[in-house]
Amino acid sequence: MLSMAFSSGLVVGGVLLILSLSSVGCWAVIIFKFSVIRTATKQSRQFHEIFWNTASFQDAKEETAHLTHSPLSYIFKEGYREWKKARLSQPSTPHGDLTVSAGGIEAVERSLKRAQETETARLQSFLIFLATVASAAPFIGLFGTVWGIMESFRDIGATGTANLAVVAPGISEALIATATGLAAAIPAVVAYNYFNNTIRVLHTEMDSFSSEFLNIVAHHESGQGGS
Repeated sequence: MLSMAFSSGLVVGGVLLILSLSSVGCWAVIIFKFSVIRTATKQSRQFHEIFWNTASFQDAKEETAHLTHSPLSYIFKEGYREWKKARLSQPSTPHGDLTVSAGGIEAVERSLKRAQETETARLQSFLIFLATVASAAPFIGLFGTVWGIMESFRDIGATGTANLAVVAPGISEALIATATGLAAAIPAVVAYNYFNNTIRVLHTEMDSFSSEFLNIVAHHESGQGGS
């Protein structure tokens, strides 16, 4: 494809070059994001299994320390850190227990929300490139096609004949531009939709876990359980 880009006319060749580089970049992003999202999904499942089978937050933190690519693990660690900070900043009860005020609970909630936004942004990184290729590549290819056909008609006018040998090369290059645009756009569309759907599922899991974590914290503060 690159050799054809260099052997074509300036405009059509430039279009083919842009689309070829976009396609290569698109596949690089697809492979990278597939690895990132698959790892995040796998480690989040592992986190769920570990978290709900530990006796305390501290045990959960220690046993999930290796799950560095799990969004749930990151959210939990941020929420737990903020909760411990809030507890230490509050006066103790007459029995010597540390409690967290309503303001402290709200701080934990904000921390969970910030962590969730951070993880969502991490998972969504580079998807804008796929969206751009998916939407722009067909039109770039179409532009190359139109330009190539215009050049073919110009050649017809210059030679005064519609001989197939005159117009065929230009039309061929023009049609290849459209095909290249579609070849770049179709994988980008499929991958973008797949990644978006998977991230949406992970986002729902993050929402659910954040709510569950806050419920546990609230129950702990009302019952003064262990941490």
